[in-house]
Amino acid sequence: MEIDPRRLRILHEVARRGGVMKAAEALHLTPSAISQQLAQLEREVGIALIDRSQRRISVTPAGRVLSAYGERIEEQLAEARHELNRFTERLAGPVTIAAFPTVIRHLLVPALAELAGSHPLITPVIHELYGQPALQELRLGGVDLLVTERDMSQPAPALPSMTRHRLYDDEYRIVAPPGIVPPGEVSDLADLPWVAGVPHQACGQALDRLAQFHGFTPRRVHVISEFPPTLDLVSAGHGVAIVPSLALLDVPEGHVVITGIHGVGSRRIEALTRVSRTRSGEPDPVQAVVIESLREVAARLTKRVTDLSDA
Repeated sequence: MEIDPRRLRILHEVARRGGVMKAAEALHLTPSAISQQLAQLEREVGIALIDRSQRRISVTPAGRVLSAYGERIEEQLAEARHELNRFTERLAGPVTIAAFPTVIRHLLVPALAELAGSHPLITPVIHELYGQPALQELRLGGVDLLVTERDMSQPAPALPSMTRHRLYDDEYRIVAPPGIVPPGEVSDLADLPWVAGVPHQACGQALDRLAQFHGFTPRRVHVISEFPPTLDLVSAGHGVAIVPSLALLDVPEGHVVITGIHGVGSRRIEALTRVSRTRSGEPDPVQAVVIESLREVAARLTKRVTDLSDA
């Protein structure tokens, strides 16, 4: 019995993604090519691996067993690349990174410029993806590294199959429309309209925490997930908002007023990588280089954020 390990990878992708269409998208193949490879693999092993009796195909018990071996082969190949990297001074290979817009602009773009000079054989691929869909892609192997955020007052969610790598703690600021007397105390915010963050995102959680601690109910006039439209609404006089410092770095002077209210807290920006069975929580060397570049860029941002706070 001769088994092509490349077909095992396809079977494994179909099993973990729950279908041919999603596996084809992840592997950059056509659904027809996936089906042909699966049929050939079944001929090689002489047993049904795919249940085609339903409208949506699924993996048979035998297919699940063989898929698990495909996963082990992938991990062993990853470990082999990890070991070989010890014998060369030049790291190489692709790394797929999922992140949200603020991080892409202020951390990833500068980090990629540095990586192009120091490690030209590393080929980063960025996807704008965050929240549960991004976590799912990291678990499934669709991305190698996920940059995420969380309000630091919230406990870190348990992610047993992943490792956290701290990048940056981003202080929240309260911004108000230009041309008004900016609020100087939290008590001044109680009756103002808010351009609020989405409840499950860090800034939305920060507003809930601030209001609960100071005993007021925020009047959420608008609920916005991205910072540029949030700042535009504030600038146009539609309310006040909590935004992280990174979101204010490139805002034109006079667009909004950054209040002097501090103590609102911060969000933690961190990178997540999968834990391999063959590595004790350590990221792949290519991933490790990307993480270190992100940390170096974040460290340089501290001066710009300090200047912002003093403005």
